Amino acid sequence: MPTACSMAARTRHAKLLHRRLPPRGGGQYRSVVLLVLTAGLCVPAAFVGSPLGSIPVTHVMPVTSTSTAGQGGKGAQKSTTSRKPVASTRATTSTTVSTTTSASATTTTTTPAGGALSVHVAGNQLVNGAGQPVRLVGVDRSGTEYACAQGWGIFDGPSDQASVAAVASWGINAVRIPLNEDCWLGINGVDPQWSGQNYQQAIEQYVALLGAANIVTILDLHWSAPGDELAMGQQVMADADHSTSFWSSVASAFRSNPAVIFDLYNEPNNISWDCWLNGCTIPASGSTPAWQATGMQSLVDAVRQAGATQPVLIGGLDWAGDLSGWLANQPVDPLHQEVASVHVYNFSGCASVQCWDTNYAPVSAVVPVIAGEVGENSCTVTFPDTFFDWADANDVSYLAWTWDTWGCPEALINSYDGTPSASWGAAYQTHLASLPSRPVA
Repeated sequence: MPTACSMAARTRHAKLLHRRLPPRGGGQYRSVVLLVLTAGLCVPAAFVGSPLGSIPVTHVMPVTSTSTAGQGGKGAQKSTTSRKPVASTRATTSTTVSTTTSASATTTTTTPAGGALSVHVAGNQLVNGAGQPVRLVGVDRSGTEYACAQGWGIFDGPSDQASVAAVASWGINAVRIPLNEDCWLGINGVDPQWSGQNYQQAIEQYVALLGAANIVTILDLHWSAPGDELAMGQQVMADADHSTSFWSSVASAFRSNPAVIFDLYNEPNNISWDCWLNGCTIPASGSTPAWQATGMQSLVDAVRQAGATQPVLIGGLDWAGDLSGWLANQPVDPLHQEVASVHVYNFSGCASVQCWDTNYAPVSAVVPVIAGEVGENSCTVTFPDTFFDWADANDVSYLAWTWDTWGCPEALINSYDGTPSASWGAAYQTHLASLPSRPVA
């Protein structure tokens, strides 16, 4: 049964559970776990660390009705099963104005003259091919990290042009795609139907469709695992066994596409800044033997040695919530195309304007900052709205978690036609529509 739990442990468990519970059919379990966490209790360690999909029903039972609980009215509500998309690229040769209309908003973006969709770093800003400063506002598109490893597909939901058009209708200019290193590399027993060349081609097609819709793609190493262990969840850091090979391959595949950003590792956690930069030995835990983590420097090197020149997105510690040591430990990139990444949730370690001012703003004065995930573990939108206001005032880019149909609290949509979910999705769509007209990448 759950036990008394410190705030730090609850934060860690919430992040683990958000990443380890199977989104396909797992939303109902996630809801109960979040309910337990917000009530100040911990989930048994054996459950938190268990392989994805092995959910002991003695610890968590499914929810059949909507409920809320927890301090300050924050609670968890029933989530439904999930789904996801796929895409191709387009060059722009003249100045055009593209107007996209959704159910409740119209957003105008201006495409600059001078060539293909592109984004790169200039000082502490992202700029497009015409040299205009751009800010990325978008969504995460979860599914490609878990469907393949679970053995039933590549995307969770439609992956055609219509599904991409629905994303674009919100005025979104960036989509982050979580990837699984075993599926990309075709190793550790992943069904060939959903891995290796088939997986790679599906991702490449999706990226092409996004580019054709003037949407920048962020490719994220989300799930990984050392040795012959199947990548079924989030690790503390990238592994030396496969992650550099993964980035060498991904960077080679996309090195000619200037509208792609490489997010080197999803959420480093429970390691030191030295390990973050240089790698270290991760101690044995349970049935998992000790293994070697690789550092951000090695991942940057793998991308550059593959001939890719695009920006690299580098998340901080504490589940990508802490940038306090980022500048002091910044990897060396000969092309100076580094972007700092943060993930911002109401249960994160840095979840206030004061913290963002002291932890994130100094970094954004030196390099661009992208909040690769923003969300809340309740069905309200007070916290994300507060962060969006801060980010808008500080020229910080952001992507909302997640463009999926899992239900409250995570899902932005009720349907892949772009119909927003009642609270989170509707609020984010309204916020995007309120932003001033802006250049696309």
